[in-house]
This record gives sequence, structure tokens and C-alpha cells, in this order.
Amino acid sequence: MRDLDSLTSWRSDWSGLRVAVLGLGVTGFAAVDTLAELGASVTAVAERVDDERRTILGVLGVPIVDATAAEVPEALADAELVIASPGLRPDHPWLVAAAERGIPVWGDIELAWRVRDKVRAAEWILVTGTNGKTTTTQLTAHMLREAGFRVAPVGNIGTPVLDAVRDPEGFDALVVELSSFQLHGLAEEGPGALWPHSAACLNIDDDHLDWHGSAEAYRAAKAKVYRNARVAAVYNVEDPATMAMVEEADVVEGCRAIGFGLGVPGRSDLGIVDGVLVDRAFLDDRHRQALELGTLDDLVPGGLRSPHMARNVLAAAALARAFGAEPAHVRDAIRSFRLDRHRTELVAEVDGVRWVDDSKATNPHAAEGSLSAFDRVVWIVGGLFKGADVAPLVERHAGRIVAAVAIGVERAPVREAFARHAPGIPLVEVSTADTGAVMRLAVEAAAAHAAPGVTVLLAPAAASMDQFDDYADRGDRFAEAVRGRGAHGDDDRGPRAHD
Repeated sequence: MRDLDSLTSWRSDWSGLRVAVLGLGVTGFAAVDTLAELGASVTAVAERVDDERRTILGVLGVPIVDATAAEVPEALADAELVIASPGLRPDHPWLVAAAERGIPVWGDIELAWRVRDKVRAAEWILVTGTNGKTTTTQLTAHMLREAGFRVAPVGNIGTPVLDAVRDPEGFDALVVELSSFQLHGLAEEGPGALWPHSAACLNIDDDHLDWHGSAEAYRAAKAKVYRNARVAAVYNVEDPATMAMVEEADVVEGCRAIGFGLGVPGRSDLGIVDGVLVDRAFLDDRHRQALELGTLDDLVPGGLRSPHMARNVLAAAALARAFGAEPAHVRDAIRSFRLDRHRTELVAEVDGVRWVDDSKATNPHAAEGSLSAFDRVVWIVGGLFKGADVAPLVERHAGRIVAAVAIGVERAPVREAFARHAPGIPLVEVSTADTGAVMRLAVEAAAAHAAPGVTVLLAPAAASMDQFDDYADRGDRFAEAVRGRGAHGDDDRGPRAHD
């Protein structure tokens, strides 16, 4: 067996290393492509492989083992290393088999860290949290670009880190969005451990409990984002869990704890004073002064004015300032930033009724931000709750919910929550299993309860894979159904509440 501890650089000897890559999604394919370029002997193992990737791997000479989850592929018998898709649960039969054989298992993040010096080793800035990761990652990268740095937002955001480290021009910094799945498998010590420039955990709420097994395990995975941080550990002063993570984190001596929140900031924090976003962390006289980073009015054009989005802006500003962006760079980036689709996106406004797509609200914590942004709501909710409890959300927002429409295969939790906390609110269930009809029926049901001044809000508080390809497919079908009723939006997406 090869000494894997020696593989700490692109220029290490990877030739002939026998690697089984489990899963051929975006990250799995990037891992196969990278290892093939390094000269390793790679075998891809997957349940599903699209035709394009199968063709490319054929050209690369990489064999593919088509296997079901219940099968333990023979490819593991000879492997010296396994690279696992972050979506594979720890109890997946393939990973159990690898453990029984004593085969080391890495994720794509560890592999990317080890080979990050192909062109020039960029600094890594890590972002995680239950919600807001993607927007904060994009904002941080946008601010650093304004400051003149060559930077890329990568990781769980959709662009594999392995693609970025192989970019022929290289980067000054990579802003890496990390999911709890990716963090779970990260090495905490040794040559595979990350040593990031800075790191942030934005917030913590119960999510992916079915995957991690408990809320404690989920939080422990998230807490790994701070390990070995060298310059700044950014946390949410309004979320005690993130503060505790920083207090307990094993960071490099001299790494600063930087808080962010919507109130008046303490020394070494970023916050808001009289409608102005201010920095009391990155200046010499932070005991008596603060630096202006922008105003709440600056957040409006980009859909960042809501409390959840403002927190994302402050977290990104903390990371960007830690890396060297000036206040003017932060301000200009805030003014020019625009959100991605399906984040409280205004689809249409007809006869005084607003139709809003926040399909990205894939858990109750995410839906909280959307519901809080509107006074009167017909709420389209449901999907795969993954062990999360929707009842507290119903209880807190019953006063603003005009009616609810339950979709998805797990409608029982919604039904029970409304029966217990809001029995007088109309609840319509869409029971069809026909993906093509779900949103049409949901929109029709919502329209029956909508009136001028009401927002019909798709904020499912649940994952989408029970009936849709992903949250984007769910949002697109919602928009299509809304417009199919003769409703037409405009170029202004209006106020958006949440990532």
C-alpha cells in the first residue's frame, strides 16, 4: 500500500495509485478527471452515469463499474484509496466495505487541498451554515474581486474545488462553500487537514438529521469549519451555537474571533448603527470608532435588505475585510451584487397578489426568513423534511398565514402542525404524485385563497427530491404554473428575503 501521507502536492508521485471514486456526480467526475491527470489508476463506481460523462471517461481510459447501493463492487478489493461523493451516508454499504478493508476514504475537498499547488496555492476562505452559504460565498468573492483579487466561489456552490485548483491562471483566493456532508469527512489532523485563511459558520438549525443521525453530530460537523483557521473565525453574535463553536475551536494562535449581527457592534464585530453597516473589527481605534461599509438602502437593489440577507452581507464583509478588501470595495460590491434565482424571487404580481419563488428554502430555518418578510401569506409548503420539525414554524407564523397548500410525499407533518397550532387556517393538500401536475394544482389552490395584499409564497421548508429534480426544477415549475394562469412578472424581482 502507498504511503498516502507523502501525497501533499500536485508534484508528489501519484502515478499508479489505485483509487476507487464512488459516485459520478459533479464532484465525483472532477475527482476522476483530476486523478487521471495525475497519473493514478482510477476506477469510477456509480449507480447512475449520464451518457456524456460515460463517453468522456471512455476517452480518458477510466473504467466504470455500474453498481447498486446494495452491491459491494470488486473495485474496492484492490483499491489503495477511496474518494467518496459527499452525498454518500457514512453507513452506505460501499463506505462500510471500505472501512472493513482498511482503505482510507477522502472527499474531493481533501484531495483538492493536497493538490492545490498545481499552479499557485490560493488561500482558502471557508463558508458554512444551515442557510445563507451560497449567497455569502458569492458576496465574499464579489467583494474580493472589487478589491482586485483573482478569486472564485467554489465547493458546494456548484463549481468543484478540483476544477479551480487546475485553472491555468490560478487564484489569489478560493471562497469555498462547505456542506455538512463535506465537513463530516474532513481530516482534522495530518497532511489532509485544511489550514484556511479564514472561516465562517453563519447559523445553525436542525437539518440533515437523517444523514448525520442527530443534531449534535450535525453541529459537530459544522464546527470543523473553524479548525486551523489562521486569520479570522467569523461567527453570528445572534446565534449562540456559532459563538460556542469559535470558543471551542482549535485555531492558530493569533486568529481573531469576528462577530456579525444586526445590532450595534461590539469591538471586533461588524453590525448596523442607524441604518449604516459598520466595521469595528478592522481598524486601529476600534474602541471609539467604526468604518462605514454601506447603508441599508444600498442593499435594496440586490434584494439584500431583509434581516437574513443583511446578516449574509455582514458575514461576507467580515471575510473580505480579513483578506484585505477596503471599505469602499465592500460598499461598491454590495451595490452591484444581484441574487441568484429561486431566492425569494418575484415571479409575478397580478391584481394586488404577489407570487414569490423561494424554492431554495429547503428547510424550516430557511423558510423562517421568507415568512418573516411578508405580512399576509398563502404558503406552499412540503417535500422531504429529512427529520426536521415544521411545527414551530407554523406556530410562530400562524398570525400571518392566510392559507396553506401542502405538497410532497411528507404532508403528514404539515397536516399535524396545522391541526395543533393553527386549526382555523385553511389547509389544502395536493396528493398527486404526478410531477407535471403538482405545481399547477398547488397554484390553483393558492389562487383560491389569495386576495389583494397577499403574497403566495413557495417556501417549502423541505427538500425537493421527492417530486422534482432539485429546488431549481421545483421553482421553475412553480413559475411556469403561475404564468400559465396568465400572470406575468417584470424585470424587477422585488424584495427578496432569504437564501
